Amino acid sequence: MTDAVLPSQVSPPEFALSELLPAAIVGVDTVALPVLPGPPEEPGVLLGPGAADLTDAIDVDLLAVAELRKMTGAVGEVVELPVPLGTSANPALRLVLLVGVGAARPVDVRRAGAALARATRDRDAVATSIPAVAPDDGPDDFVAALEAFVAGTMLGSFDFHWRSSGPEHQPVRRVVVAVPAETVGDADQATLARAVAIGGAGWRSRTLATVPSNLKNPAWLAAQAEQIAAAAGLDVRVWDEADLEREGFGGIVGVGRASATPPRLIRLDYTPPDVGSRAAKKLPHVVLVGKGITFDSGGLSIKPGPSMVSMKRDMTGGAVVLAAMAALADVGCQVRVTGLVPAAENAISGSALRPGDVVRHWGGRTTEVTNTDAEGRLVLADALAYAAAELDPTVLVDVATLTGGIKIALGQQMGGLFASDDALAASLREAGEQSGEPLWRFPLYAGYEERLASKVADADNSAGTPQAITAALFLQHFTGGLPWAHLDIASVGDVEKELHEWTVGPSGFGARLLLTWLGRPEPLAGITTEEKR
Repeated sequence: MTDAVLPSQVSPPEFALSELLPAAIVGVDTVALPVLPGPPEEPGVLLGPGAADLTDAIDVDLLAVAELRKMTGAVGEVVELPVPLGTSANPALRLVLLVGVGAARPVDVRRAGAALARATRDRDAVATSIPAVAPDDGPDDFVAALEAFVAGTMLGSFDFHWRSSGPEHQPVRRVVVAVPAETVGDADQATLARAVAIGGAGWRSRTLATVPSNLKNPAWLAAQAEQIAAAAGLDVRVWDEADLEREGFGGIVGVGRASATPPRLIRLDYTPPDVGSRAAKKLPHVVLVGKGITFDSGGLSIKPGPSMVSMKRDMTGGAVVLAAMAALADVGCQVRVTGLVPAAENAISGSALRPGDVVRHWGGRTTEVTNTDAEGRLVLADALAYAAAELDPTVLVDVATLTGGIKIALGQQMGGLFASDDALAASLREAGEQSGEPLWRFPLYAGYEERLASKVADADNSAGTPQAITAALFLQHFTGGLPWAHLDIASVGDVEKELHEWTVGPSGFGARLLLTWLGRPEPLAGITTEEKR
């Protein structure tokens, strides 16, 4: 075990709602107003709610400031205006920000929130009416804007450090969202709590993915899961290496056997609150499986040095599942959910898995290991097979930083999606667009099935190109014919430069997507369940 101790980390901003306009909110040192492009027939910009009152309070023509600074209203534009003496209503005010919100769609509001987060680092509190510029077509528009704004502001504030001197910056401590009085009834505290839960899951998954592997190992990840279970009221079970060996989880055991820190299988179970045990058994059951490789050296098929640097984040799928499980109750999830995280370190030692070895997975299917760096599918296979046979799931979804091929295909701004059910694929893609974690669907093309063939086992773990498709086909054999989706998020596993709500580092991509999906009233609507087949 390691003696490493993670230093105290920064916390995300706190959020509150107010019926007051920004200029009337006392105790904030910053006020941020939205700026929109003017209509085509009237070139220029428009200022959002609260501009007139703030203009009067500081005695500065804010529209003239925006025009002088040549603002266009484009998303992410930020202009700063110092207010050294505050106002009579709010002596604490020191800074006014004008923030471009573009067309004010949820995606624009999310990105404006991220721009605001960067502009208010190390500030105490900001009041803003940015979400109030959502199209006024109904209460759902403001709710979507509020969720987007909270996620953008929260994740744009994200930071992780292990410095002896402490973090370089602190996120703004408090964000007060000023909304029209007639809207506050719709945007009540439950709405805000849901938004904070979704954004917070993104923060948690990023944090888990970013923790260095001299601290983060399978046992540490299991301990995090136990803490999450205690806080969220989830049932938890952890298999240790002896349990895994005895019960036949050959993929997890094989991948983890070279490490000084043995593998684990983590299980968390969620049942909607206020549902009795008898009624709960009749609810649909979603099983989420997240790849939990806490460090990936590649094993004996060792990675090049530069490719190994980011491999502390190879458990992002597991982080996403843990973060989503922690927030299910907060988003009002109405189905049963089980989260499984097969956790192992893919290391090198005298006991390492060798190219040419054969592993027997849970349930008996065998795999010839021709590439020890294709280890993620080996641990996922065990968890999927166990889930399909033992947990009576309605739907299976796995999440993994699985293949370099998906990054070649998609770049670094969207994840890959494979699905055996069209309705499931559509639901996940829609949730991805809504949450800001977009997916692109790939085919489970049976014509490549022959590439999985092995002369000595049921399949080869390294079936070659196209990598992402053959990896998905490999996993499909362990799903028991159930409706299943596979999210290959290796494309978005790392953020190399700041972009909107993404700050540099492991992304934690997927938690917001899953919660947006599972938080809907009927997340499994239209999916071909066992009863329909």
